[in-house]
Order: sequence, then structure tokens, then C-alpha cells
Amino acid sequence: MISLVTFDVVGTTVDDGGMVSRALRTAVEETGAQVSAEDVGAWAGIERVSAIAALMSLGGVRPRPGVARRQLARFKEILADSWSSEPPHEIGGAASVFAQLQERGIRVALTTDLDEQALTPLMESLGWWPARRHLIDTVVTADDVSSGCPAPYLIHRAMERTMVIDVHQVLAVGDAVVDLQAAGNAGAVSAGVLTGAGDGQTMEAVGADFLLGSVAEVPSVVSADSAMG
Repeated sequence: MISLVTFDVVGTTVDDGGMVSRALRTAVEETGAQVSAEDVGAWAGIERVSAIAALMSLGGVRPRPGVARRQLARFKEILADSWSSEPPHEIGGAASVFAQLQERGIRVALTTDLDEQALTPLMESLGWWPARRHLIDTVVTADDVSSGCPAPYLIHRAMERTMVIDVHQVLAVGDAVVDLQAAGNAGAVSAGVLTGAGDGQTMEAVGADFLLGSVAEVPSVVSADSAMG
């Protein structure tokens, strides 16, 4: 029986039109590296400093000490400007999904590789936080853990905050391969959605327990799990 559902943000519950990926690519290419959209996609969802350093190397630039961290700051600036001019919107009535889960007594958490500084304006623009705080029990950001996906720490921190102790009662929902790997590493049930970075074939290959068109299908997955339980 599912007691907690953790949701990734960009690509899973929020559509930003690819602005995160474009901001990351711009920040990397400002160093002189040349990377493709596919290269950037392969590093989607992974801790940003590591991703920037890896993409710099891939693009032919040696990541000197401190450069990746400096470009992380640039990534945040670029992303903030993009989101300010063209605010993202929720995917598939995500807020309604949160409400349905809450009505069933299931806790809801958002987990993201973004930090709190980047995430807070987005949450406020969507009306999810703090005005509609009752929809979401906790938000776990990159600031809260030592490493993001594919490490399990975002999910485990969400469990800690919501007092859920059994990993088998957690459904982790994400749009990228690393989200599913994090779910596997956490011991949680995993659901991949087809609204973001990942494709169905790849997500099935890494062992997604469920493959969904969007977060709108999550309540039915929870119902099916309850029936099996």
C-alpha cells in the first residue's frame, strides 16, 4: 500500500518548455565547450556541478578548478531570467493529482535537483507554495542532500520528513532515467512519465515498475497498488 508519492518537478509535474536544458547548455558553452542537446539530455537531473564539468570535458574544454561552480551560478541566472519572462506551467493537472492523493491520506513530496533559490519563485508562480501548502507535505531540494539523482537521498529525505519508514510504501515518479535509478537505489516503487526527458523504451530498460503518459495517471497506479495489497 502506497503511503507516500514523491514527484520530480521539471518534466514531471512542471512543463518549462525545455528551459532548464537550454540554460544548462548555455552555461556550458559559455566556457567554449560545444555540446549537443543530446549530450545535455544525457546529464539531465544529475547534480549540476558534476554535470557542467562532465559536459565541459565532453565539449573539449578542461574543467579548471572553480569554473564548473562559477557556471552553476550562471545557469541559475539564465534559468531565472527565462522563467521570469515565460513562466512554466503545471503538467496534466498536477495540483489536482496532489489533492486526490491527499484526500486518500497519501503524503505528497516534491523532489528536485534544483536548489531552493531556483525553486521557490517557480512554486510561487504556480500557486503551490506556500498558498496551497496543504497540497504538498514537503519539498526536498538539492540544498537538502549531499548528492542528487541517481543517489536515493532525495527520496529518503522525503520519507524522513513525512514519517514513512517502509520504502515499499513509496512511489517515486519522474521523467528521466536518473529519477528511476534513484527510485531503484532507494528501494521504492518507480513510475516513469513520458512528459519530459526520458523515452519509454529507455525507462523500461532501466526497470520502471510503471510507465505512464503523465502524472494524471498516478492516482490509478496508487489504486491498483492498494487493490493488490
